[in-house]
Amino acid sequence: MFKLIHDDANFIVIDKAPGVHFHSQDGSAGVVASAEAALGLKLYAVHRLDTLTSGLIILAKSSAAAADFTELFSNHRVQKYYLALAKGKPKKKQGKIAGDMAKSRRSQYKLLRTMDNPAVTQFFSASVDEGLRAYLLKPLSGKTHQLRVALASLGTPILGDELYGGELSDRGYLHAWQLQFEFRGQSYQFGSAPEFGSLFQLPALTMLLNGEWLSPATLDWPKP
Repeated sequence: MFKLIHDDANFIVIDKAPGVHFHSQDGSAGVVASAEAALGLKLYAVHRLDTLTSGLIILAKSSAAAADFTELFSNHRVQKYYLALAKGKPKKKQGKIAGDMAKSRRSQYKLLRTMDNPAVTQFFSASVDEGLRAYLLKPLSGKTHQLRVALASLGTPILGDELYGGELSDRGYLHAWQLQFEFRGQSYQFGSAPEFGSLFQLPALTMLLNGEWLSPATLDWPKP
């Protein structure tokens, strides 16, 4: 269900498996409750991942630490980098996706042309197999389903994300890969490569993650 990546005096960082609920529901424990039970701690969620999405999550160990993290996230001072795989040819191969988001049908969200309170995502992409591209995504906001909607808006929904038109696969191919932030005067950087999903193990993607995309913060990102 999760792997412990870092255990700090004020917080932990875990890597959530795909397909695992964040909060407990349907009579089964979510990843937060499972981490609390495994570690014997009360934990406080400061951000979240969709059930479909795997990867890094910060959980605070106190309400005071949670408040500090909430301020960091509110001020966009936590840098998050995601990996995704999608089939097809996108409308553009790198750049920015921006627009307001609104609820749509069947628990979906949609991207609007208006920019009153927009979801903003910067991205790069690269071919990793015939008809398959990897996406390195940097959300500059934290809207529900933001990255899933962003890739669907390019005409390339995330592989395995059937809600947004993605092709059926062995998992939803979206993974929270790296986190960078400063907390109480100390800088932190965490990374955890995806372990689940056969296509996340493609040699071309492994080369990207160990090469050109290894340090996302140093890349020349498209202007926000």
